[in-house]
Amino acid sequence: MNTFDRHLLREWLQILGLWLALTCGLLFVQICYDDFRTLREQGAGGSDIWLYCLVTMPGFLAIVLPSALLVSLLFTLAKLHRANELTAMRAAGVGYARMMAPVWMIGVLACGVAWWLNSVVVPWSVEQSRAQKEELQFRGQAKVLPPDRVGASFNVGFDNRADGRLWFLNRYSSFTDHAYGISVSQLDAARREATRVVAAEGWFDSGRQSWTFKGGRELLFDPETGEQMSSTRFVEKVEPGFHEDPHMMVLTTARAIDLSLFELARLMDYYAVANPAKGVPYAVRYYGLIADTAAPLIVIAIGIPFAVSGVRVNPAVGVSKAIGLFFLYYVMMNVASILATKGLVDPQVAAWLPNLGMAGLAAWFFARLR
Repeated sequence: MNTFDRHLLREWLQILGLWLALTCGLLFVQICYDDFRTLREQGAGGSDIWLYCLVTMPGFLAIVLPSALLVSLLFTLAKLHRANELTAMRAAGVGYARMMAPVWMIGVLACGVAWWLNSVVVPWSVEQSRAQKEELQFRGQAKVLPPDRVGASFNVGFDNRADGRLWFLNRYSSFTDHAYGISVSQLDAARREATRVVAAEGWFDSGRQSWTFKGGRELLFDPETGEQMSSTRFVEKVEPGFHEDPHMMVLTTARAIDLSLFELARLMDYYAVANPAKGVPYAVRYYGLIADTAAPLIVIAIGIPFAVSGVRVNPAVGVSKAIGLFFLYYVMMNVASILATKGLVDPQVAAWLPNLGMAGLAAWFFARLR
């Protein structure tokens, strides 16, 4: 590294650090604004709120990193351009490729950081923050509601096409890990009902991979006619062949944006068999998180020609340009998601379309760079 490399990195990393600190501060304020009142109403103390904020904030780092890289790079390069430092280096015979080598090096490292954030940190943050919020919610509800109503998810349906079982749970309590008002239909190869288990209560044994039903009946049907052949009452019934995880059933009621990478992968596998069309939003979100790994290099590819080819104006103008670029990216992301939902493009292609569009924009900027 020569003197200019160290100077460029020093100027850039200072702005990058300040922007990351500012953004994290804004995120902290946003989290408090969104959840503070809810947490207080659920009886959370000061330590609970601080812990919730600290656990939640890492989940946004993968989103913050590309924006921080772009804004800080535009600001730094515009500052150097305004001071004629880039012009002096060009006059000395140094090309833009060599001049920006340290920037590309940081970009490659940032891609590795983005992959680590999306694959490790963000899933942990999403799941832990949700678990902590649910724990506080359970604590508050336990004071006024019966145990079977605490942390309940209502009207949960689950179609296990691989094993031919159709589930319906009137409610599932994450507090007791029990389901209530259960109906499980076993279907034949033509998806006609052969047997049905109805029970007042049931629970899943993850160790034995089996369900236990309590207080219900087992109904036998003629698949050809749909006529009920028999009805057998039971006090308690163990079904070792029923291995469906109730937590997976509850996940099907969640929004894609609220799930971690691993939970999205589970739902993709499920909907690939049960209902491919319904699994599209989860697939777009999953592949989008993977595609975000390349975001640091793309924003750098946009930032370099965008800054060095501009006129000598206040560096803050670069920040306003960054806002416009991210608005464009947001529009492209929503358009790609709509195309995937309507079945016009594959979810994996839709996830990469915004990045490909921004990469094309970067290539156009570089083509104009002299």
